[in-house]
Amino acid sequence: MAFLMKSMLSNQVKNLGLGGGGEENKEESTPSDPAAAAGMTREEYEEYQKQMVEEKMERDAAFAQKKAERAVLRVHLREKYRLPKSEMDENQIQMAGDDVGLPEDLQKMVAEDQEEEEDKDSILGQLQNLQNMDMDAIKEKAQATFTEMKQAAEQKCSMM
Repeated sequence: MAFLMKSMLSNQVKNLGLGGGGEENKEESTPSDPAAAAGMTREEYEEYQKQMVEEKMERDAAFAQKKAERAVLRVHLREKYRLPKSEMDENQIQMAGDDVGLPEDLQKMVAEDQEEEEDKDSILGQLQNLQNMDMDAIKEKAQATFTEMKQAAEQKCSMM
């Protein structure tokens, strides 16, 4: 409490210009050495700064790796759906290096999609699609188309 009163009164007196308490050395109130300001020795402060730089580099590398993985995924999707390529994605992949690939979760998803597409393209997949079709509706449609073609041919041809 006494400290609070002294600091308040000395600040007020200084503001009046009476010079109460004399001039304080500004170097003592704000140390110019950042290590002293942080409450560390010079060596501890330098080690701390090295650790901070190393951690920042690790974070930046991990971030670049994630960006490259996302770019690989986008490139894969563009190839799959035949969309135009992106220069930005290719640049991100090159910046990260050649060790960039899809994360395991996405690799599993891509593999499942490819298996499904291969199954649909195979003969067995086509046979399963045929089983799911309504054959009666197909026959009716084919017969209707045939009769329409026959009528159109009869109208155009005078011999029939």
